[in-house]
Amino acid sequence: MTNFPDGFLWGAATAGHQIEGNNVNSDWWAREQQMPGMEPSGDACDSYHRYREDIDLLADAGLTSYRFSLEWSRIEPLPGRFSRAELAHYRRVIEACFDRGVTPVVTLQHFTTPQWFAAAGGWAAPDASERFQRFTTEATTILDGVEWVVTMNEPNMQAAIMTAMRRMQQAGDGQWQSPTIESDGAGDPERKETSHSEFLTYADPEIGRSFVDIHHAAREIVRARTGAKVGWTIAAGALTAAPGGEKKLEEIRYGKEDLYWEGARGDDFVGVQAYSSQEVDANGLVPHPQNPDNTLVGTAYRPDSLAMAVRHAWTVSEGVPIVITENGIATADDTQRIRYTDAALRGLQAAMADGIDVRGYLHWSLLDNYEWGHWGPTFGLIAVDRETFVRTPKPSLGWLGEVARRNGLA
Repeated sequence: MTNFPDGFLWGAATAGHQIEGNNVNSDWWAREQQMPGMEPSGDACDSYHRYREDIDLLADAGLTSYRFSLEWSRIEPLPGRFSRAELAHYRRVIEACFDRGVTPVVTLQHFTTPQWFAAAGGWAAPDASERFQRFTTEATTILDGVEWVVTMNEPNMQAAIMTAMRRMQQAGDGQWQSPTIESDGAGDPERKETSHSEFLTYADPEIGRSFVDIHHAAREIVRARTGAKVGWTIAAGALTAAPGGEKKLEEIRYGKEDLYWEGARGDDFVGVQAYSSQEVDANGLVPHPQNPDNTLVGTAYRPDSLAMAVRHAWTVSEGVPIVITENGIATADDTQRIRYTDAALRGLQAAMADGIDVRGYLHWSLLDNYEWGHWGPTFGLIAVDRETFVRTPKPSLGWLGEVARRNGLA
């Protein structure tokens, strides 16, 4: 038996836009109607209305924590105009967690923003921080009793998307590519400008520094107005250097990750989000090899990436406690999901045995959901019928629930 510490969080994660449905005031909803190549989110999983069922399934399986996000565009549909009804809705989600003995991990902003915020310049606008602080202040009014708050999800991925969208506009290439899915053209020199590796390789450090400042401002509001632990989550690439790629690795990883791990110094925790590993050579990211066990999003089957990411995050953040806020695999084979998660958790436990302070593991995702422009990839512990919204737990949900009940691996 491989045991985890007492009080370790065992759960699953979601994001509002990916599961709630009809998030019509958000920038992503608008983008779905305009960007070639994007499938619409539509009703998504209808979790806006079915959240109690989702929490019940999680709790019944034996999991003890649920990470979900507030939808800023619902709460503040117009600048400075806050919806009391939507705030009350999210408070009911929090209370539903409490009713089932589930620890909520609340993310204030998970990729989406209000359309009015995006139209005013988004995160690049001079008053972006003030606008987010105003929203954060309002959001704290419903966080009584919440112990874990994430200010922003994967700001490094948001910065990479911002950088890439800017390059796409300059190049006149408007074909959407999801941040979670490898392009068929990845590695093709004829399509270098649109390959997934090139698309999300670089994140402008100037944007990153702005995000750090915004996060710190929101962090202080949460600390002043709640008793919650506060941090943010980072997309971890678990990048390694191919021979001759050491210098390029440092360059890419600084703008893509390390600036953000450094920005977590002083936080109560930092969320590590890892799925796969990738090499960097002298020219940049090396495309994932075409192996039979590659995931539905084209990435390599690398459960060891979680421990790699945790060790790197611990070093660069200078010992900030870690919560695994996302880890999982896009696969139609649920036995592969169990194998992947088992191996990832064994690597995580080995890292913890070396003294790394990890407080919890939240699997991505609770549900098969909308993957930012596509419906094909299935990450969920629970399948969802897109016509009827019937939830069907997969064996992996029961397996992870048993791990949680034992607080250890058999």
